Amino acid sequence: MPEGRSRPSPYLMLLNKLVKNDQLVITLLAVLIGAGVGYLAILFLELIDLIQTYMLGISGAWLVDYITHMPAWRVILIPAVGGLLVGLLLHHLMPGGKPKGPADVIAACEVHGGHISMREGVLATLASALSLGAGASVGREGPVVHMGAAFASWFSEKLQLSRSNVRILLGCGVAAAVSASFNAPIAGALFAQEVILSHYALKAFAPVVISSIAGTVVAHQVVGNVKAFELQAYHFASYLEFPAFAGVGVLSGLVAISFIWLILRLQKETEKLPIPVWGRPALGGVIVGVIALWYPEVLGVGYEATDSALNGQYALTMLLGLFVFKFLATVICLGFGFAGGVFSPSLVIGAMWGGTLGVIATQIYPDLSSGPAAYSLIGMASMAAAVLGAPISTTLIIFELTGDYTLTIAVMCGCVMATLVNDQLGRQSFFYEQLKGRGIDLIDNFSSVILRQIKVNDILVREGVYVSVDTKLHVLRNELLHAPDGVVFVVAHDRSLYGAVSWDNMPEDIFDRNLDMLVIAADVADRRPPVLKTVDNLEITQAIFKESCYEQIAVVSTNADRAYLGCVEEREVMAAYNHALMRKRRQEQGSE
Repeated sequence: MPEGRSRPSPYLMLLNKLVKNDQLVITLLAVLIGAGVGYLAILFLELIDLIQTYMLGISGAWLVDYITHMPAWRVILIPAVGGLLVGLLLHHLMPGGKPKGPADVIAACEVHGGHISMREGVLATLASALSLGAGASVGREGPVVHMGAAFASWFSEKLQLSRSNVRILLGCGVAAAVSASFNAPIAGALFAQEVILSHYALKAFAPVVISSIAGTVVAHQVVGNVKAFELQAYHFASYLEFPAFAGVGVLSGLVAISFIWLILRLQKETEKLPIPVWGRPALGGVIVGVIALWYPEVLGVGYEATDSALNGQYALTMLLGLFVFKFLATVICLGFGFAGGVFSPSLVIGAMWGGTLGVIATQIYPDLSSGPAAYSLIGMASMAAAVLGAPISTTLIIFELTGDYTLTIAVMCGCVMATLVNDQLGRQSFFYEQLKGRGIDLIDNFSSVILRQIKVNDILVREGVYVSVDTKLHVLRNELLHAPDGVVFVVAHDRSLYGAVSWDNMPEDIFDRNLDMLVIAADVADRRPPVLKTVDNLEITQAIFKESCYEQIAVVSTNADRAYLGCVEEREVMAAYNHALMRKRRQEQGSE
C-alpha cells in the first residue's frame, strides 16, 4: 500500500457509486484480475517457449529425443549460459539479488500489507523464463504465482484499496495464475486459500473462486482445454493395498524433507564459494548439463518423464536413476541461484520415487498391486503435497492435471501421510522454511513470543487526526482529505472514542455541498471501528490489522470508558517487530 494514502482513486469511487455494494465491487475486481492474470500466465508460457526455442532449438516440454542427439558441448553450454544470464539479471537489477517466488507472496500477505513491487514481478518472471528456457531443472508454478500476485498488488494499489481488500485480491491473482497455468480452477482457488491466505473466510472465498474461474476461461479461449498428462486407465486392485499406499506417503514425506533441507543448505553453502554471486547459476548449469548427458529428462519441468512414469513405460533402473538425478539436478539449480519453482520438479521426483516403490510392491504381491503406474501417481501427489504443505489443493491439482479420479482415496491417503510426517518431525513446507531462514516464522512460537513482548503502549507515537462529534460535514471532509491515511477519528465531548470515518465507509454524497451544514461527524461515523488498548500486544494488533479495512486503529484506555489516546499504523507495528527481531538475532549471535 503506498505511503500517505489519503483517499480512494476516482475509479474506485465511481465503481462504488455505480455498484453500491462492497462485496460486489471486490467480486468485479476479482474478475478483472483473473482475466488479466490469465493472459499474463499464457504470455509467460509463450516467453519460456520462445527462449527455449532460441537456446535449445526446440519448443515445448517434450524434448528428450532432441537433446539426446545434441552435441555434448551444447548440452553443457546452454544451461551454463542461461545460468550466467540469470545471475547477471538478478545481481544487477533485482533488489536483494535473489529470485522471487511464493514465499515472497506469503510474506507480502502476512507482513507487508499485500505490497509486491511490480518491477520485481517483471524481473522475477524474466529470470524464471530464462532459467526454464535454458533447461534448468525448476518449476514454473512459483514464477506464475509471484507474477499473478504482483499484478494483483499493482492493480490494488492503483485503486488504493484497504489492506484487507489488497490481501483478498492478492489471493485472486494467485488463484488465477495457478488455474490458467495448469488448467486447474478448483485447485487454483484452494491453493490461494490454503497456502497464501491461510484461511477459508467466506469474504475472500467467493472472489478467489471467481478469479480462478476467469483465469481458466481465458486459458481455454486462447490455448484450449489441454491436460498436462495423457494417462492410461488405472484400476484399483484391493483395499488390502492401503498400507502400501500409506507407506508411499510416509516415505515421500521423508524424501520431501530431505529435498527441502538440501536446497536451503546448498543455498547457504554456495555463498562461501570463491566466485562472483552472478556466476553461481552458471556453475550450477554446467553441473546439470553434465547430468543431462546421461539423463536428458532432468532438463526443464520434466513433464515428459512424468508422463512416461504415469503410463508405466519405465523399468526399475530408469525410475530409480531419474529419481536420484532429477532430485540432484533440482537441488543444484535452486541451490546455485536459478529462478523457478519447486512444484513441477516435485511431481517428477515423486512420480519416479512412487514408481520405484510400485515396481517393488508389484514384485512382492502381484495379485494385489494396482501396478507401478498407480504408485507413480500416488508418489507424485504425496511428494508435491509435502513440499508445498498443501495436501488439499495438491490433491486437486493432481486430479485436474491428469483428469483421473479412479485412485482418489489412494492419492488422498498418500498426501495426508506425507504432510503428517512433516508435521510430526517439526518440518514445514518449502515456502515456510524459506521464510524461517529470513527470520519470518509464521507457525513457530519464535515470532509470537517477540510479538507478545511488545505492547501497544510501546509504539503509540501519534495522536492521529480526530474531530468532535458535532463537527460539520465540510470540516470533516477537509480533515479527511488531508489525513495521512484517510482515517479521521470522532470523539465525544468527554474525549471518549465515538467512532471513525474513512474513505471506505463514507457515504457517496460526502461531496454534496447542500449537506455541509446539515450533517455532522456523528451522523456518518462508523460506531464500531476496531480498537486497541494500551496493554494489548503486537500479536493481537497484527491480527486486528489483518481483518480490518482501516489504515490506522484507535487506541483507547479500556473497553469500558474508551478514552481516546491516539492511534497506531500497521507499518509502525511491523517496524517495531523487525527492530525487536534484529535485536534478538544479535543477542543470539553474541551468545554463540
